[in-house]
Amino acid sequence: MANPISEPIVDGNQLIARSLAAAGVKYMFGVVGIPVTSLANRAVQAGIRFIAFHNEQSAGYAASAYGYLTGRPGILLTVSGPGCVHGLAGLSNAAINTWPMVMISGSCDQKDFGRGDFQELDQVEVVKPFVKFSVKVKDVSQIPKCVFEVINHSVNARPGGCYLDVPTDALHQTVLESVAVKLLDDAEKSSNGVVEGGEFEGVQKAVELLKGAERPLIVFGKGAGFSRAEDELRNLIEKTGIPFLPTPMGKGLLPDTHELAATAARSLAIGRCDVALVVGARLNWLLHFGEPPKWSKDVKFILVDVSKDEIELRKPYVGLVGDAKMVLNKINKEIKNDPFCLGRSHPWVEAISKKAKENVSKMEMQLAKDVVPFNFFTPMRIIRDAILAQGSPAPILVSEGANTMDIGRAVLVQTEPRTRLDAGTWGTMGVGLGYCIAAAVASPNCLVVAVEGDSGFGFSAMEVETLVRYQLSVVVIVFNNGGVYGGDRRNPEEITGPYKDDPAPTSFVPGAAYHTVIEAFGGKGYLVRTPDELKSALTESFSARKPAVINVTIDPYAGAESGRMQHKN
Repeated sequence: MANPISEPIVDGNQLIARSLAAAGVKYMFGVVGIPVTSLANRAVQAGIRFIAFHNEQSAGYAASAYGYLTGRPGILLTVSGPGCVHGLAGLSNAAINTWPMVMISGSCDQKDFGRGDFQELDQVEVVKPFVKFSVKVKDVSQIPKCVFEVINHSVNARPGGCYLDVPTDALHQTVLESVAVKLLDDAEKSSNGVVEGGEFEGVQKAVELLKGAERPLIVFGKGAGFSRAEDELRNLIEKTGIPFLPTPMGKGLLPDTHELAATAARSLAIGRCDVALVVGARLNWLLHFGEPPKWSKDVKFILVDVSKDEIELRKPYVGLVGDAKMVLNKINKEIKNDPFCLGRSHPWVEAISKKAKENVSKMEMQLAKDVVPFNFFTPMRIIRDAILAQGSPAPILVSEGANTMDIGRAVLVQTEPRTRLDAGTWGTMGVGLGYCIAAAVASPNCLVVAVEGDSGFGFSAMEVETLVRYQLSVVVIVFNNGGVYGGDRRNPEEITGPYKDDPAPTSFVPGAAYHTVIEAFGGKGYLVRTPDELKSALTESFSARKPAVINVTIDPYAGAESGRMQHKN
């Protein structure tokens, strides 16, 4: 005789959703389709907000940025085959920037692999260059363990991307509810995270080196931002009086307006410092590899990094392996026992301060002019002032483009931590709208402002519909100069051949009406050509906190080819 009360069954879709929820996942980004539509719906039922995109690349960029902003891995869901391949953009961006992210992709039936099944691809092999860890679910019973593994690997030690492959047959397999509960319980119990600390001896040596330096400098990057080390940094800098230099996404951990900020005297600071404490930043191209001629040949580096491999690669004078917040806390405790401070009248501090003031003064003179048709500086000044007028919480700034991002980095002011997202370590174009969406869901009380070149905007412009659909507080400002770097910049001798009458490879349609794209979906668009029009659009859109696109007409010859990296082109 059958039991009149039958036990519920749980399929693979439900079990993944419940596993993610049990692991603390709040948001998932992605594009649905075969075989993961049901998984997205089950995730919503489990209390996870699913943000549906038009393109897996943008969804992946959102997941990577969400990982940075929150400290928890951003989750990307894609379909099999081409969906997985498109998702590699976000996964690789997470890997290079060392942000925690997990990509989950459906895949073909295991029994049909190798026979030409729908969207068949060896996805575990494909993701290898971009992940710390990957795993394929071979049976529904493995799901909770695999979910917790990819999430833990993404945040442990140096953060990065991880991958979970879920074949169609595993999604359709079922287990009894009691079995599902036990599998979830076992996976949660076996889950653990490990964060390394710094060795005390190394800390002592680092402090002695800083104390004995004539021209010390503290450099910090987004790794320090990820570890929430801003209080420890402020304590160290203000107690010792050492000038500091943030990398682009490190801006705001201490305000750009701080009296010890060396950003406006960057060349002097890195060229003459004799000891540099580098926290949560790599000595890569962004910091000229820590080598002459930008740096002194005699500079001694103290490198703080969560990765032992990174320190062994760079071979600093002192290497401290550990989370930035933990190591800085130990440095501060060591200094407390024998304090020192350079003081405002110290020759090094005075030199940095003088040079910074001179350079700021020169830029302010340039910014003060109202140039119409717009160059890059006039609208950038107006945008800067409008953002600063918002007070706290400061808007989160997203920036991409060649001239737009480079000039914006110098002009726009960051006053709070983790309020700048840009092309990052990999110089990735196309991140803009994905980053905006991630910032808006991670910090729902903050206004998000994107300052984009028209080329950068074009990579992900369709996602303005996503902004409208979810009614996110995002204002996108497009610097429209009619192309990549601007208009046709070819020399006459280059305009030859059978296709010489085609537009230049760098050119777009002149005067493109980007503001009308968002209007097609019910958002607000603005076309601006003058300072007053821009001020009005910013005031209205910032106040409304509704999805908007401001199309700013720029002189097509105002910028420089390749932004500030002409030597690479």
